[in-house]
Amino acid sequence: MPKVKTNSGAKKRFKQTATGRLKRKKAYHSHILTKKSPKRKRNLRSDALVDKTDEPRMKTLLNI
Repeated sequence: MPKVKTNSGAKKRFKQTATGRLKRKKAYHSHILTKKSPKRKRNLRSDALVDKTDEPRMKTLLNI
């Protein structure tokens, strides 16, 4: 069987943690920031974990 290619978009967006979970960035922090409060923008800076229900699909894209 041929090798399965890793999804290029997914490999740029997700990183695996030491425990095997997937880390992601939060959305809504790239533009139109003037109307968002400082607290909201600060909270968008931090990374988040991919939800457990979505994790199997993301790992398929990443060939993990």
